[in-house]
Amino acid sequence: MSERTTGVAVEAEGLTRSFGETRALDGMDLRIPAGTVYGLLGPNGAGKTTAVRVLATLLRPDGGRARVFGHDVVAEADAVRARVSLTGQYASVDEDLTGFENLVLLGRLLGLRKPAARERAEKLLAAFGLTDAAARQVKKYSGGMRRRIDIAASILSTPDLLFLDEPTTGLDPRSRNQVWEIVRAVVAHGTTVLLTTQYLDEADQLASRIAVVDHGKVIAEGTPGELKSSVGSGTVHLRLRDPGRRLEAEAVLRAALGVPVQLDADPVALTARVGGAGSDLDASEQAARALGDLARAGIVIDDFSLGQPSLDEVFLALTDHPAEPAGERDEQLEAAR
Repeated sequence: MSERTTGVAVEAEGLTRSFGETRALDGMDLRIPAGTVYGLLGPNGAGKTTAVRVLATLLRPDGGRARVFGHDVVAEADAVRARVSLTGQYASVDEDLTGFENLVLLGRLLGLRKPAARERAEKLLAAFGLTDAAARQVKKYSGGMRRRIDIAASILSTPDLLFLDEPTTGLDPRSRNQVWEIVRAVVAHGTTVLLTTQYLDEADQLASRIAVVDHGKVIAEGTPGELKSSVGSGTVHLRLRDPGRRLEAEAVLRAALGVPVQLDADPVALTARVGGAGSDLDASEQAARALGDLARAGIVIDDFSLGQPSLDEVFLALTDHPAEPAGERDEQLEAAR
């Protein structure tokens, strides 16, 4: 086994970075094992992209330090750049060129002779299911095809560390699954992947460990299972027959479960976490007890389900606010940049 797949790929201690009065990184610590997919999970504006740009040497941190395979991202930036590749949130290839022309051009810029660049381009197009679109201009590609050609461009020269910054935002489910398969294949060949995402299911599918980021800090870290269990092993979703009894149902559930109950947008729906740390009962036992209490109160339930916590529920538990969509904080950061 080589350094690419053993040891630590990234170590960051106390990273800070501000844009004007907006503090994008506020003492971020990271330790990423080599040869794995490591997820940075957080809402828009949490600091994920800024962290990637610092680690990829595109931004200098205001404070703290970071090392990639032992190389300092500031003092040894060239050594870091020789070992990493970055796929950002938006396609970085030339839309007026064909997929094949893009890959050949980038291969030549990386120092490959023309025959080698053409051969590498053909292999990557085949591996990413883009052979039929090779002669088509990239501006005519679908969103999923653009993401695939962008990732292909990132691994023309196989990097030791690949940064994937929200690679599936805006993609349909089929395209997302295709990107996931590409990520798995890249890691199987020894590359470490740092994946930023807003989607818990994406991090769950791909990452062996996840750091939950909010307001520039890591607020929780662990395996997907550890993070879910930290906020409850399950989530109860209820739909009442009578919307007029929802507040009464909320009070019954809160007393039975001992946790906050969320009133959903649907006027007959409620949601609550169950099976959290400190509970004497598992999730199914807690849910059963709560349903019994509702029945004894004469509250009729039309629909009931017990599932895993969602992204919003994880964030609500960890930060006291849901994972907000792109909004004011993102606009402030973009303006500051």
